[in-house]
Amino acid sequence: MLLYIHVPFCRSKCLYCAFFSQVYTPELEQSYFQALAKEIRIRGDQAGGKEISSIYLGGGTPTLLSALLLTKIIDLAASHFSLAPELEFTVEANPEDIKDKDYPSALKDLGVNRLSLGVQSLDDEVLARLGRRHTADQAMRAAVLVREAGLDNLSLDLIWGLPGQTLEGWMEDLETALILDPKHVSCYGLTLEPDTPLARMNEAGQTLLPEDHVQSRMYLLGGQFLESKGLMQYEVSNFARQGFICMHNAGYWEGEEFLGLGPSAVSTVKGIRWKNPGKIQDYSELAESSFKNMELEELDGRKLANERIMLCLRTTKGLKLSDYQESTGEDFLDRFRDQVNALCKNKLAVLSKGRLSLTKTGMLVSNSIIERFIS
Repeated sequence: MLLYIHVPFCRSKCLYCAFFSQVYTPELEQSYFQALAKEIRIRGDQAGGKEISSIYLGGGTPTLLSALLLTKIIDLAASHFSLAPELEFTVEANPEDIKDKDYPSALKDLGVNRLSLGVQSLDDEVLARLGRRHTADQAMRAAVLVREAGLDNLSLDLIWGLPGQTLEGWMEDLETALILDPKHVSCYGLTLEPDTPLARMNEAGQTLLPEDHVQSRMYLLGGQFLESKGLMQYEVSNFARQGFICMHNAGYWEGEEFLGLGPSAVSTVKGIRWKNPGKIQDYSELAESSFKNMELEELDGRKLANERIMLCLRTTKGLKLSDYQESTGEDFLDRFRDQVNALCKNKLAVLSKGRLSLTKTGMLVSNSIIERFIS
């Protein structure tokens, strides 16, 4: 089972972000910790000793919490869950929070063995347009400090398709990022989420996004460059050196059960899904009731099959057709033969050894392709 812990605090909201977060205050932190501690105890008892293969602290900004508070959280998790000996333990971090080696060293002492740094861009003008609080130099310095602290499994998050970004600028970002020798790089295409400041600015004509054909080249050429440097693509947005795939995220894509703790966190266990409320006050009230009377969603065979299609087609492994037949009782090719033939003919997908997988070009338009198979 995968364990995700959501830390809902940010110093400020980035202009493109639609994830739930709140501005940090000591009072909110205390309310959050008290409720989280109760959820850890309750869900740990319910897990019945089932082994946790990975822990992922995401946000928000986990590195806004002190090392002392993170220690308390991890000690609680370790005492209420059965942790695998070879546990992958990831923490997300923002560059401006890594000012010296002390903090990443403390994370390593906690058992953290993988750090994901939210670089997003290495162009100061682009960062300013996104509302990021760090500079390119701060991002580079933070990455160096993380490595010096002994956290060698470093992942960098970057975004392409940003306002004012050029193809040349994107390729320069990748070249500069690789100076830091990351083991993993995530490259996300900008999504204009509804009701975010950046989406409203774009609607008002106040931003200039790269044209579609430029964004396509950013994705394809960027991926080719990373693979030429030994970071192989294993999912639409993710590249890793051999042996450094993010096992936590891979677990999601492969349909493993996952337990999400904290405000707005989602869980899927034994075919049942539930989501915690987003606001800390609502989350705390739910904790007071011992997380009873939550709205639960039962995932039937069709829903699970649709999710398997959506998740597997995002990976380079693709969809194993026998898995689809096992979960639905239907032959995938009998049901979708015309769609599959069209995709293969147009070199958007490949059918080989009982698996359907998207080509690099297919991954560029994966959302529209996946929609064809979702019923």
